[in-house]
Amino acid sequence: MVTTAMATKSLSLQATWVSSLARAFTLGHADFMKLKLHHINLCSTNVPEMDRFYRDVLTLGDEDPAELPPLNQDKGLVGNVSFVTDGGIQMHLTPRDVLNSFRSGQVVNPLERGHIAYRTDDIAAFMAHLEAQGVPYSDWGSNAVKGWHQVFFYDPDGNVIEVHQVVDLE
Repeated sequence: MVTTAMATKSLSLQATWVSSLARAFTLGHADFMKLKLHHINLCSTNVPEMDRFYRDVLTLGDEDPAELPPLNQDKGLVGNVSFVTDGGIQMHLTPRDVLNSFRSGQVVNPLERGHIAYRTDDIAAFMAHLEAQGVPYSDWGSNAVKGWHQVFFYDPDGNVIEVHQVVDLE
């Protein structure tokens, strides 16, 4: 004879198992599209002064040229950028450009207030993840940086977030 307590315990165990399975699937998916903090972009009306500040006051230095993004100057979407680093995370100091969205045709403007950027190993899976979460994004492709597929979106407070993957252009 099955008691109400036994049935409740059985349902509880089944719910726990389903929850664990769902969590394992979600974690597995997150492991598939790894994210790593790559850079912080700050926008300024005076990039040389920002460069001096971060070098002199915070003693940041030059990034290895091989680690710098190859800017796509043909599109005119990125101005004169200064790159500094602490040796682990890059800082991209860029001119503030409130009209960038009009030239790029994209909704999200990463050069109005700056942004934080993460690198992924699977941009397609990350875009599918954003869609599943109901987060609208701008797919910039490799229009601003040659060899980086970039997407930009907003967090709940309106901060711009970039996620990019290094891609082969050939």
